[in-house]
Formats: sequence, C-alpha cells, structure tokens
Amino acid sequence: MAARQLDRKTVTGLVAEAAAAPSMHNAQPWRFRYLTTEAVLLLRADPERAMPRSDPDDRALHIGCGAALFNLRVAAAHANLRPEDRLLPEPQDPLLLAAVQLAGEAGRRRDEDLARLHPAIRERHTSRHPFADKDLPENVRATLQDAAEREGAVLFFPGLWHAETVLDLIRDAESRDASDPETSEDLARWTRLGPEADTAVDGVPEYAFGPRRRDGKAPVRDFAGRRRVADRGATTFEHSPHLALLSTAGDGPADWLRAGQALERVLLEATLAGLATSLTSHALEDRALRLLTRDPASGTGQVHMVLRLGYGPRGPATPRRPVRDVLEIV
Repeated sequence: MAARQLDRKTVTGLVAEAAAAPSMHNAQPWRFRYLTTEAVLLLRADPERAMPRSDPDDRALHIGCGAALFNLRVAAAHANLRPEDRLLPEPQDPLLLAAVQLAGEAGRRRDEDLARLHPAIRERHTSRHPFADKDLPENVRATLQDAAEREGAVLFFPGLWHAETVLDLIRDAESRDASDPETSEDLARWTRLGPEADTAVDGVPEYAFGPRRRDGKAPVRDFAGRRRVADRGATTFEHSPHLALLSTAGDGPADWLRAGQALERVLLEATLAGLATSLTSHALEDRALRLLTRDPASGTGQVHMVLRLGYGPRGPATPRRPVRDVLEIV
C-alpha cells in the first residue's frame, strides 16, 4: 500500500474531526503530529490534561484518546483513505498512544462501514437533559452491541436488578464527592462558569450542564455542584433510565484505547439511530466501586463506561481547542 501525500488542509480536517470526540470533563487530552514523508499521524497523550484525583491511572485519558482515534479512522475513510493504526507502537514512549498510516491504494474502495458513520461525528453531543420513558428497540440494541464487538469490547444492557445496583453505586460516588472536597478538584478545574463559558475552548461550559435533577433516577453528573448558575432550572428525569455498560476483558493501556474506540463507535451508531446519549464514569473512578459494576452473572470483564441512552434532546456542542493548538506537521 503506497503512502499518499496529504496537504495541510486535509490533515487539519482529519484532526478537527478526531478532536470532536468525547473525553472526561471535555479535557481533550490529546496531541497529534503528522509525519509528512511517511504519511503517518501520531496520537500522543497530553499529560498536562490528566486528572490525578479522579483518573490517577490515566484510564479515562486513554479512553478519550481512543475515541479520538476512532473518529480519525472514520474521517480518513470518508476521505477515501485506508487508515492502518498501531496501538502503543513504542513501548519505551508510553505517551505515544497510536500511529496511523494514512495510505491509499489505487482501485481499492474505501471502508464503507466506517465512512457511513461520518455524519454522526458532528451530530453527536452529550445530553444532560431528561429522556423519554420509551423502550429501545431490540434491533437498535443489537446494532450497538455489534458496534462494540467490532472494536474488541462488550456492550451489556443490565437487567433491572443490576441497573439498580449501578445506580446505587453512582449515588455512592456522588455522596463520596460531596463529603470530600478534594475529589472535586478536577471537576472544578474543568468547568466553565459565567463569561468564561462563552470563550472556553475546553472543559464543560455552564450552558452544557443541563437542568438540575428534581426527581428521577437518571445518572447525570451535576457539574455545578453547590455553585450558582444563572437561569438553570430543575426538572424530572426518567425513572427507568436505559443503561449500558461498556467493558473489555483486559485492563491495561491497550484495552483502554480499544474501549475508547468501541465507545465512540457505539455513540456514532446511536446518533445515527436517533438516540440521545450521555456518559458517566462516576462510579468507575473508585476501583472498589468499579469492580461492583460488573455483570453479576459472569463476574468478569472490566467496565470502562456507563452509557445512558434514550430519546430526547441531544444537548449543545461543547467547545473544542483550535487545531493549531493540538497538531504539529513536520
């Protein structure tokens, strides 16, 4: 497969779409370096955007970067490229998370399974609003499970008892944070209030907080905490939220990157299916609680994300850093 020279505009566009991926508190913990001669795009972790309190092992950081990697693959396929990625290509450099060969081959068709997801990259937003108490069709569930499996992960829809357990664990995590202000340091760092919200290029701005939960069981993190946010009301959320747990068999950096790619593939498929989505890792930030979220029947697998799926508003777009701040071309 021959390397194809890409111009700056093409590379910039690919990275802009990669960077539309979700990440914990919208910290956007990635950097890209394009090697022109080799037509290789390197994805690196940005340790300055790590969260030592809530993500001490950098698991969530890797998941966010994995989601960006999947968006890059989709954008490349849409541009008639054949992305070939290698995870953790240099063990002696743990911040180098992936190398993506952006190659083309004459007469070979693009990967339509990836390319068809492209419209959803810009349509996908995290929604912290109420969803309708409406069942998810079985064919939609099957599509989302297949999306996770394609990336080496498992998407599990817990039964009623298991879902209640997960909700209890999330409430336990919320109570823990309320009683220990130090655990909220990362959240405070990455929320944007008042005039700062209008100019932010990262973090979660107040216009994306959604309303306060007056009633209901939906697991929606309150980014405001005890801080006042103007014109923010309270409302009732769904009492029977549709949850899904994303897991992998292993629990190392490569597994986390695969989980991030699986997560984004599921989210893009959900967006194309007309679903609104939100994510919570609240109960997963404490290892003891995280182990309790696993499938009680098998007791195996490592849960990396709790997804909330449903029908409702998709939520506003959150800000993104300028591509010039995250991309170097050499």
